Amino acid sequence: MSLRDRINDDMKAAMRAKDSARLLTIRGLLAACKQREVDERITLDDAAIVGIVDKLVKQRKDSIAQFTAGNRPDLVEKESAELAVLEQYLPQRLSADEIAAEARQVVAELGASGPGDMGKVMAALKARLAGKADMSLVSGAVKQALASKS
Repeated sequence: MSLRDRINDDMKAAMRAKDSARLLTIRGLLAACKQREVDERITLDDAAIVGIVDKLVKQRKDSIAQFTAGNRPDLVEKESAELAVLEQYLPQRLSADEIAAEARQVVAELGASGPGDMGKVMAALKARLAGKADMSLVSGAVKQALASKS
């Protein structure tokens, strides 16, 4: 079953259960997917949908941080609920150790030697770890791998 089919099935289940918060989040996800398909005139595959979900998760995390700083627990609760729904559509995340190992492997494969090669390594890792890892953690692992290499 494709990810889009799973999302559509979950939307139907949320409608039947009259779970309006979950339904709103899923509809927002489907709208973002449809918008990208219309804008770029493509049909999204599972990897592209995971990329959209990842972007929406990052937005929710940023919003939670802002609402927490602004002392808005009502909005933090709403965003946290949406975050929980969206995270169900992401693949299993890699641990920090696995991310570090991947970073060291790519640095070795590319022969990267210093901070100047950061972009090249990040581009390779972004393609390899899309949806499987938080890119801010990947960036930290790459910096550490490059520092130990130089």
